Amino acid sequence: MSDRASWRELRDRRMVEPGADEAYAAASLAFELGKAVREMRERRGWTQARLAEAAGLTQPAVARFEAGGTVPTIPVLERVANALEAELVVRLDPRTSAA
Repeated sequence: MSDRASWRELRDRRMVEPGADEAYAAASLAFELGKAVREMRERRGWTQARLAEAAGLTQPAVARFEAGGTVPTIPVLERVANALEAELVVRLDPRTSAA
């Protein structure tokens, strides 16, 4: 039997560490934001360089953002939204209780 752990075992071990839930949520948010921007950019037929120019960013910054490698600030999100002629909506919704 191999001493190597499966991906699921490694993930399960990491998820019980302090702060893991918050880090996972932040990574998930970054991925979803990047995916949305990439889809909007592609619908316009724009390259990352074109979006970067329109938003006052660099192409590598757009690439990192679209890949979910960074969580942008609200001012950066506003610049990207304006460049894509989109509305930025930020809101807090109450959680539903399980009870």
